[in-house]
Amino acid sequence: MKALIAARAIITRELARFVTQRERFFAALVRPLVWLFVFAAGFRAALGLSIIPPYKTYISYETYIVPGLCGMILLFSGMQSSLSLVNDRESGTMRLMLTAPWPRWFLLGAKLLAGAMVGLLQVAIFLVIAWGYGLKFSLIGYLAALPALALAGIMLGALGLFLSARIRQLENFAGVMNFVIFPMFFLSTALYPLWKMQESSPLLATLCEINPFTHAVELVRFALYGQMNLAALGWTVLAFALFFGLALLGYEPARTRSR
Repeated sequence: MKALIAARAIITRELARFVTQRERFFAALVRPLVWLFVFAAGFRAALGLSIIPPYKTYISYETYIVPGLCGMILLFSGMQSSLSLVNDRESGTMRLMLTAPWPRWFLLGAKLLAGAMVGLLQVAIFLVIAWGYGLKFSLIGYLAALPALALAGIMLGALGLFLSARIRQLENFAGVMNFVIFPMFFLSTALYPLWKMQESSPLLATLCEINPFTHAVELVRFALYGQMNLAALGWTVLAFALFFGLALLGYEPARTRSR
């Protein structure tokens, strides 16, 4: 019961911070909506996308990139949550939280869960807007996508948590975010299928295949069509375990004191 109270306090604080930061909320929606309404038309004309394996069905390019844009929201949300961690560490709030009588994995896990919930809220609003635009999926697809989105959000949040453990100053985090976010997003299947990338450059296709963001997007994409991608599920879970383990090492007390 005490553990639930502690976790609720951490999650409530993160949600309250998100609610008060309205600019962050609108910025999180503007990015995917610009891609959906503006850039999608040019990409559709350039790629001539009409049949997307493995679904073997005619879908629009806008429908194809919806899972990728959901991943974009989760990626930026995870990085923004990590940015708040760097700020909390500079202000001393993070040190106060880590001195609580709870295991370090529990405290960081609660922080990670709070960031994932914020990302899921943003994705839900984006999917409602996409539904109003005519990009609809089945009810089963939406229900199946919920755990896939949650897992993807936790994995990307763990990546941000790992980066926040390695960055000392808030000023350096913006550069690192751009260095991580844009390569992960563009070297993935968020905007174009992997077979298109293989036709263009086998090297870039290989980079897309080893990109954990690719597997998170494919996990969500298959779920929206009511399918299970076991390979994407396995790689996403493995990436989460790796990033979260590295984050725990980064926030280990001896390492923090040595800095």
